[in-house]
Amino acid sequence: MNLRPLHDRVVIRRSEEERTSAGGIVIPDSAAEKPIQGEVVAVGNGKLLDDGSVRPLDVKVGDRVLFGKYSGTEIKLADEKLLVMREDDIMGIVE
Repeated sequence: MNLRPLHDRVVIRRSEEERTSAGGIVIPDSAAEKPIQGEVVAVGNGKLLDDGSVRPLDVKVGDRVLFGKYSGTEIKLADEKLLVMREDDIMGIVE
């Protein structure tokens, strides 16, 4: 990856969208909701605290995480859509 996030930011690859409903109905792209789950592909060095020290992040590359529907900033890097967000926007790690 050619993108290294700064401080407490994390780069996430969104999971694939569901194309069919539970009943087998095909959902068009315009009506499909964006998934709120993804995989961490890059992390920053850590959160800079008021006293000047750095707290390492709780997430690491490869973790599957949950985040808010409208969290982060979507970017396009090498024909791939990624999300950049702060660690605070991540709700949890899927185990």
